[in-house]
Amino acid sequence: MHRTNIYLEQEQCEALDRLAAEEGTSRADLIRRLLDRALAGHSSDLSSDLAAIEGSFGALADFEPAERQPDERSLHLDRVWRLGA
Repeated sequence: MHRTNIYLEQEQCEALDRLAAEEGTSRADLIRRLLDRALAGHSSDLSSDLAAIEGSFGALADFEPAERQPDERSLHLDRVWRLGA
């Protein structure tokens, strides 16, 4: 390993620390993984996001959701709707 020093904005440090804590890793490990992704060409720009969405179109065409029982929120909304009607 080679040591490299960089200067980050305060917001960048805070965001890195949040992500590292969420993933249970160190800031340095997170930076190395993000750098590996960037160098390997894994883009997080809008065009690659849209391509992924387009590629997934129709993936759940045969999916039939399970029957849902009304929850407290939907019951409450039904009562409120009836009061206003």
